[in-house]
Amino acid sequence: MTFAVEPLSKLPDVWVITPSVFPDERGEFLETWHADKFREAGIDVAFVQDNQSSSRRGVLRGLHYQLPPHAQGKLVRASSGEVFDVAVDLRESSPTFGRWAGHPLSDVTHQMMWIPEGFAHGYIALSDRAIVVYKASAVYLAESERSLRWDDSEIGIEWPEIADGPILSPKDAGASSLADADLFP
Repeated sequence: MTFAVEPLSKLPDVWVITPSVFPDERGEFLETWHADKFREAGIDVAFVQDNQSSSRRGVLRGLHYQLPPHAQGKLVRASSGEVFDVAVDLRESSPTFGRWAGHPLSDVTHQMMWIPEGFAHGYIALSDRAIVVYKASAVYLAESERSLRWDDSEIGIEWPEIADGPILSPKDAGASSLADADLFP
């Protein structure tokens, strides 16, 4: 296997994936996706869309999710720079409902996060520029998308400190609280 999988302690359904990196005098090589190997590790999903975003330091994107039948699982990585990546469990029947977990992702560690359906996802850029790439298990549909407040006190995410606070889109600034959010069963 060319990667290691470790569930996050606060959200065991969200995994950190550390790929094997093969450096030589030319640079590095690593696999970021291999369907058979990921299936053997427990991530058996057909991805249908790849996304990429570029953010400057302090940009906070999220917390986003899509409702069924268009819910998305996401395999997220920082291809350049560093972000603090966060998932929040929105499955009402889950023992970890309303809990969050976060992990730094960077182009140095090459770690990825697997965030299954039923979770909100977001991140904040920690480097001057960060490029985040993720594979999604369902296509983006605006009518199915929802946003959860990044600073909801009921969830209590411990975001890294950013001078002058996070930079938000109007959509993210007006997102729902957990108490008012559309949830998963």
